[in-house]
Amino acid sequence: MKKPEEHLRRIIKNAERLGSKRAVKNPDLIRMIDEICNCLSNRAGARLLMACMLAKIDNPNIDPRKPYTEIGDGDCFSGRKYDEQFISRFITENSLPCNSTTAFLTPTLRNHNKPLFPDADLVGRPRGLYKSALIILNDVAQGGTSAEAVLTEIVRVLMIIRDERRSRMESLLQTLKQPGDSLPLSTERILKLLEMHLSCGHSSRLPVLMVAAAYNAASSKLGEKALPLKGHTAADEQTGALGDIEITLTNDDRVVTVYEMKSKRMTIDDIDRALRKLIEQETRVDNYIFITTDVIEKEIVDYASDVYARIGGTEIAALDCIGFVRHFLHLFHRLRISFLNEYQSLMLFEPDSAVSQPLKEAFLSMRHAAEADE
Repeated sequence: MKKPEEHLRRIIKNAERLGSKRAVKNPDLIRMIDEICNCLSNRAGARLLMACMLAKIDNPNIDPRKPYTEIGDGDCFSGRKYDEQFISRFITENSLPCNSTTAFLTPTLRNHNKPLFPDADLVGRPRGLYKSALIILNDVAQGGTSAEAVLTEIVRVLMIIRDERRSRMESLLQTLKQPGDSLPLSTERILKLLEMHLSCGHSSRLPVLMVAAAYNAASSKLGEKALPLKGHTAADEQTGALGDIEITLTNDDRVVTVYEMKSKRMTIDDIDRALRKLIEQETRVDNYIFITTDVIEKEIVDYASDVYARIGGTEIAALDCIGFVRHFLHLFHRLRISFLNEYQSLMLFEPDSAVSQPLKEAFLSMRHAAEADE
């Protein structure tokens, strides 16, 4: 009996061999698969279908509409198991544009333990995506289309999206100036570029990358370094981190500075939560710095300034994001392009779930325009 990994290897070979040809013949299913795979805001539907189709290929006796063992029927299965154990690795190895985590932990599917029949009431957005996924599952369950054809078509479409994205990114990168081409961007022009990028939608990860880029660019000058970044959606309690960015001395593992990013107006409760984390630490942190993209009110500054004596020498401060970068770039003026390149590299390396493809492309386009104007 073939293992799920062997099925997936066969699927991707078939998808590559098909090229522009369709694996599915039903025009309604083709339209729905295209919509699910091209949904920028939510690709949980693609992972749901991939896991259920793989399970059906692996065990033809299961019902792909029953991916919850809690259902208790003889033809149910664990969709989450197939998703986490096989689909996750398959997506990563082939750089497919999908959610980075299992579909079965999304709010829509996490608390659902009933069959996914066409009339199932799945509360998720976009609503049509889940409706289409239910119709596809039902079609396969009733023998209208094979699970192998559906999985092959999904992989084929995702590969096309992946290759188109790579092509666009390569074209955008080629338009950027190379070192020595002409006058480098000024500090204020870089700041304007960053402000424009922050103003784009779904940009909450960007302040983390800006601060990390500053430390990466100036690490040798500062004698300090940023530890590897944790996942965008990972909670501090899960990772064991004190904040979004942790800074150590170059030759020391002790965290000396912590940065926590806030995309909304800070409150005193934010500072109190930080205090509770700091009090629980065995070693003292020198600085706990909030970086925000919103207004910092005077009462926050005053409250933070009183903390130093209360917790034995740790300073808490609140800084606005662009103000922090402005000071850094003027202080290390000759490192400004190194900073910008570090920021770009970090941003492009981020998974799409943290920094979306349109947000990456927007930065490259804006940088090209800024360099052309300069």
